[in-house]
Amino acid sequence: MFALAFALLALAEEIHEPPRFAGRDPFALLGAHRVELGEDGSPLVTVGIEQGEEEVAIAFPGGGTIHLPDGGRLEVGPGEVRRFAVVSGIPARVRYRVQVALFPFSAREEVAREVARWQSRGHRVLARTVGASFAVAGRLVDTRRWAVLLEGGESRQEAEALLAHLGEDELSRRVVEEVVARATGRVEVRDARGRVLASARDAVYVEAEPPAIVRAVEHDIGFAGHGREDRRYRGGLFVTVDAAGQTAVVNLVRLEELLHGIVPSEIFASAPEEALKAQAIAARGEVLAKIGQRHLADPFHLCAEQHCQVYRGLTGEHPRTGRAVEETRGMLLFGEAGGLVDTVYSSTCGGHTEDNDAVWGTPPDPHLRGRPDVWDLSAHAGRPTLEEFLVSAEGAMCGASSFSRPDKLRWTREISDAELAARTTELGIGRVLEMEVLTRGVSGRATRLRLSGEEGEAEVRGELAIRRLLGNLESSLFVIERLPGRWRFRGAGWGHGAGMCQMGAIARAERGADHRAILEHYYPGARLVRLY
Repeated sequence: MFALAFALLALAEEIHEPPRFAGRDPFALLGAHRVELGEDGSPLVTVGIEQGEEEVAIAFPGGGTIHLPDGGRLEVGPGEVRRFAVVSGIPARVRYRVQVALFPFSAREEVAREVARWQSRGHRVLARTVGASFAVAGRLVDTRRWAVLLEGGESRQEAEALLAHLGEDELSRRVVEEVVARATGRVEVRDARGRVLASARDAVYVEAEPPAIVRAVEHDIGFAGHGREDRRYRGGLFVTVDAAGQTAVVNLVRLEELLHGIVPSEIFASAPEEALKAQAIAARGEVLAKIGQRHLADPFHLCAEQHCQVYRGLTGEHPRTGRAVEETRGMLLFGEAGGLVDTVYSSTCGGHTEDNDAVWGTPPDPHLRGRPDVWDLSAHAGRPTLEEFLVSAEGAMCGASSFSRPDKLRWTREISDAELAARTTELGIGRVLEMEVLTRGVSGRATRLRLSGEEGEAEVRGELAIRRLLGNLESSLFVIERLPGRWRFRGAGWGHGAGMCQMGAIARAERGADHRAILEHYYPGARLVRLY
């Protein structure tokens, strides 16, 4: 009898033991837009892998456990499937502000002057920090910046109207969200037939070994590869409430494990080893640089799409890229002033990279300056005209790669008058009669485009906004030709062009450059440091 009582007591204690992930309470990490470290000193990251679903299904090949926030849990047998759905979901409540300036965290005096300037114009102004700061192995990793914000109203429409009224063309100006109350709701756990097994407030946490399979994950939203596929993920999984009050799945994972799923989705796994190492280091830095700056209304740090970095979990992993991640474990680039470098990258720069501030309006970074992407900068005999540059890609590193695609290095696209009219309806200028690039970055990428129509004029700012307006062009590095009934764009490159050119990195590795030399070219002056 004593033995039986002892066994029952042990079972009860086991059932109510709270879950732990890398020594942390996972429920405390969900929705926290800060960086926490695991037992091994590596950062813990939450990634949104599904959002906006009515119901999601998770299969447990080897069984698993579903933890509830109140300490209860459900055991799942091998081969079983559980369905999850948010019921009575209430969307997050947000207010909208207009960001009018962005400054380095050290520029407090400049921030104060900017606040005073807008106050003198009659605006209600506040300064907020964005980004995160945390210590790893005694070293401070700080990605914070100051954002100067104007009160924009209770709706996005009001904030957009204020942004349009300002009539100034700083790229850093945009509408931002500030969370007043997070989304909430109840998460139901159902069996394969739909019978409700349990219900929990806001979230449940899933553990499984081998990893569970999230069924029909939607991916490449807004791109040609859009579809759904079953995917497996390292770490733990939350089923929770997204910002719209619907069902979301969030992966809680160590940064190094996350990179195992990111790197092969961002570069060819068969690329040279040194290019893969450079990619792993760049991806690691970009993850940390984005935390606290994106998805602030969502219950996760980053998404799994192109907006952040493409992440397919275990489903997309490859041994070669995994080895590159392991061999560069904990390695990051730091700038002259000691801050973490936002190691952005794009596929094909076309022969010349771009300044970060020209692309995003972020504070100019000395380690993200646009420069010719050629093998020997000392032998570079001056920049040709834009027309000449677009005719020939001779000398461009991204053209020297064995993985290079000629249609991304130099390209031509056409759009009919009818298609352009459909794309510019919201501008309210009628049929477009003329287009003119008003400003370009150092690479030649268009950053301001003026459209003149039968009923008025409009300006579009930002390389991404310009590309999207014109039919998702490969880049904004183009010239415009007017033809009967249509417009022709002759351009170069694929992507924004700031930071590392992936095709160029591969070409450099093929010529014998190691990952340090590759990173030194694309992020000049930055120092490579292994933090953990």
